Formats: sequence, structure tokens, C-alpha cells
Amino acid sequence: MSKPNRRHDLAHPAADLGWITRAQCREGDPDQLFVTGAAQRKAAALCRHCPVLMECGAYALDNRVEFGIWGGMTERQRRALLAANPGVRWFERFTNPPPPVG
Repeated sequence: MSKPNRRHDLAHPAADLGWITRAQCREGDPDQLFVTGAAQRKAAALCRHCPVLMECGAYALDNRVEFGIWGGMTERQRRALLAANPGVRWFERFTNPPPPVG
């Protein structure tokens, strides 16, 4: 089991957290996003049409958030992405896609 990262991502100061106010989950019960087992899939479905899906997922990955559904990803999905892609700056990757090829 990985150790939680208790420090914030200093490369992206609090000013970059404005996306939180636009998150779809702010309107519901936050406990719905902190479930275990099979209930995580249902909880992740709440994120499908969220306007800040990418920012939320990038925040969780960059800050190694261990618990809950973030950016439509379960805890297991985030752990797998982090293990397969060490050193990736997710906020940059998600918010600045590469230019089209061609």
C-alpha cells in the first residue's frame, strides 16, 4: 500500500483550484464519492458529464489522493495509472494536450 502524500502540489498553487467551484459533485452528497468495492463504479458514473472531469482527475493524481472517486477514477484506477506512469505531471498532460499530428 502506498503512503498518502500529505503535501499539496506546489507547482500548481491554490489559484489553479478554481475548477472546484464548477464541479458537478458539489451539488450532491460527498459521501457518495467515498465508497468501497463495487459501489465505486456507480459513484464514478456521477462524474461522466462533469465539466471539470480532467482537472479533478489531474489534481488527484498529482497530489496522490488515495481515497474516493476523483475525475471519474476509482482508487484502483488511479494507483494503476501512477504505477504505470511515474513522474508524469498529470495537470499538464490533461490540461495541455499535445498538438494534432499532421
